[in-house]
Parts: sequence; structure tokens; C-alpha cells
Amino acid sequence: MSIPFQWPAAYAPAIQPPVDLREGALWFVFRGAELLVAAGPGAATLPHCNHPNTLGMMPQRIQYLGVLGELHCFSAELAADAVAPQGWIWQGLRALFGVLDEAQFALAGRALQIVDWDRTHQYCGACGRTTAARTSERSRECPGCGLVAYPRLAPAVMGLVRRGKELLLARSPRFPKDMYSALAGFVEPGETLEQCLEREVYEEVGIKVRNVRYFASQPWPFPHSLMIAFFADYCSGEIRVDGAEIEDAKWFNVKNLENLPRLPARISIARRLIDAAKGEMLAS
Repeated sequence: MSIPFQWPAAYAPAIQPPVDLREGALWFVFRGAELLVAAGPGAATLPHCNHPNTLGMMPQRIQYLGVLGELHCFSAELAADAVAPQGWIWQGLRALFGVLDEAQFALAGRALQIVDWDRTHQYCGACGRTTAARTSERSRECPGCGLVAYPRLAPAVMGLVRRGKELLLARSPRFPKDMYSALAGFVEPGETLEQCLEREVYEEVGIKVRNVRYFASQPWPFPHSLMIAFFADYCSGEIRVDGAEIEDAKWFNVKNLENLPRLPARISIARRLIDAAKGEMLAS
């Protein structure tokens, strides 16, 4: 199973839409961060039509995404008060994990990020003039000062610290009740990913780490991040939470599985990182 939200193998991105849509297209229609789906028993489907107006819906903005398999794909944004047509519902992406087709779910994450970027870059951030979409690449250009805006991407590092058979897991005030996860934070200008991990762990829980090792990465469309996950070994220090980003942190022994806390859902690379560490440590 691929990492959630990564590009499907059958997807080819493109900028310019086809002239002829006789076979229809797959539409990722959003109201804010909610996606329009037809919900059925244990499954959900996306609109497959020439245009959302065939469902009585009038998008504010449309973006061509490319081709998934043999299907042309578009994203569309509706007004915040848009009502779903009969037989359709609005649903957040997290709730559609494992319910929507895997490839379509992955592409929905990209569609949401492009919709969010397009909405927030209608005007130039330097001079305030209305921007225009460029046809050669995914960007918007100011006709006045020439500033070009590309889809935003905020890299964030995630680190799972190991000490013998123990994992360092922490709890943020924003987490669901009783959930603990790996530590994470955004990369700052001028630092490497490894430096970011070392800084975040020390700032949030007062622990020094060493032997930082790459695990995997995951696009994360809430709203526009790239999560880059690492393992690290404990070096020194005692847990001292910052009280702001982190409200609690503990060492958990993987041999006492019944004592592990509630972990992140499998939609997140954090769960894969923790599960991989557990498996490796139990096998050694």
C-alpha cells in the first residue's frame, strides 16, 4: 500500500485541459476543505461528468489537474455556503481515507492544495494587483510587477527518538484525547533537515539526539506541508516539555505493547514511522 497522498503511479500532471471532454472527467469539487462525494455502503465516489453545472453547481474557480489512468481530472471550488445536490454529501479528506478509491484519494490531497493556493493567490502579494494564471506552468503572475507565485509547500521534519527498547512519544494539546506521536516541526531558513530535527526535539522536550536516519516522506495537504520522517537515537538529557507545543512526553517500552498509548491513525506517516520502529526493535 502506498503512502497516503503521494502521487498515484497512474497519474500524469498537466496544466492545459483538453479541448474535447466527450468521455467526461473526474471532478474534485471542494467547499472549503470538504470534498463532494456520493456516499454508498462502505465506499464513496467522485463526480464523473463534463462540468459540475450538470449537477446544478457553479464553481468559482477551476483548475485542470492532469490525467489519472485514462480520466481527465479537474479541481473546482464552490462558495462556502454551497449546498450538495441530492444524493451527494460534503466530506473532509480524513474521513474518506479507506473509503474513497486509493488513487483518487491521493489525488484529492493534491487537488485540495491547488484549490487552496489558487484561492489565496488571486492578488499579488507585493503590489495588490489581480494575478493571472500562466499557461506554461502551475503558477500565477502579476501583470504589474511581474511577481510569480507558485503552489506553497512547507517542509516539516518528524523525528522518532529511540533509547534501547524505548520510544520517545509526545502529546500536543491539539491531539485527540490520549494520543501520543513522534515529535515534529517546520524547517527554518538556513537549516538542514537534520538540524531541524535536532533543534525541534531539544526545544520541545529538552533531549539531545544523534545518529539521525531518514525513513520516508509524505505529502500532507492540511494545508500544504511535506512531512519528512527520521529516526534518531537518544544522546543525553531528561524530558522537559516546553508547555506550549508539547504538554507531555514519555518513554514507552515497545515490549509492553499493552502500555503503549493511543497512536496516530494510519493515514499519517507518523504511524508508519512508529510501527516500523516497533517491528525493528522487537525483532532485534
